[in-house]
Amino acid sequence: MTQFEISYCLICDIGRRRQINQDNFIADGVYLKNHERSMEKPLKGVSTGDKGLLIGVFDGMGGEECGEMASFLASECAAGIEKRADEDPIDMLLTLCEKANEKIYRYARDNNIQSMGTTGAMLYFDNNGITLCNIGDSRIFRLVSGELKQISVDHVAPYKIGNKPPLSQNLGIPPEELQIEPYVATGELMDGDTYLICSDGLTDMVSEDEISRVISTNTIEDATITLLNTALENGGRDNITIILCRVKKKKTGLSGLFG
Repeated sequence: MTQFEISYCLICDIGRRRQINQDNFIADGVYLKNHERSMEKPLKGVSTGDKGLLIGVFDGMGGEECGEMASFLASECAAGIEKRADEDPIDMLLTLCEKANEKIYRYARDNNIQSMGTTGAMLYFDNNGITLCNIGDSRIFRLVSGELKQISVDHVAPYKIGNKPPLSQNLGIPPEELQIEPYVATGELMDGDTYLICSDGLTDMVSEDEISRVISTNTIEDATITLLNTALENGGRDNITIILCRVKKKKTGLSGLFG
């Protein structure tokens, strides 16, 4: 079997307009546990494909500190998920979403909170390939020949409230109201592929053309810092979480991905 390693770099920042950071993430078991406003420096890591790597973004929604708690609970669930040797990664990620959804809506119910939830956008890497799972509008992109291609699916209503459509799916929905239906997809690993997972604090502030240019011409660490600074310079209206992952082949092997 072809062996791969995945390098990643991420940053989570409160932005310039918000009083609370409602974003969180999961990266090889690490997440924001103390509701930090912003990370002081990027988090970097390298994982081998035979170990497996779960990485993702959670963008909380809700008044006061409700969104912050929702994304925290989702990240906590993600950190506690362990893939069994014979378990399909899709099943693992769907189970994660079910557990996070239940944990969030029960917290809201027990604390008399009317509106509380979070998006979720995750990738699981191992030597067998890549598994994608997303719910809400936090996006996942793959850089293809210098062009940024969205490979996640936005769950949004066909109308707008203000400048953006409301979400049609998220984590934290009571099951009697709506059954969650995360989007899932699988693909093969390709040497040199780069993936971006981010909250809309990036995509609302920086064009996809500019994001593509920055990623294509920088290391993932430099690109992460440059994208954050660009989003802040353009207004930083929301919390900003950016995760970049790059795949490196250690032997010979696989081809193709997500069509």
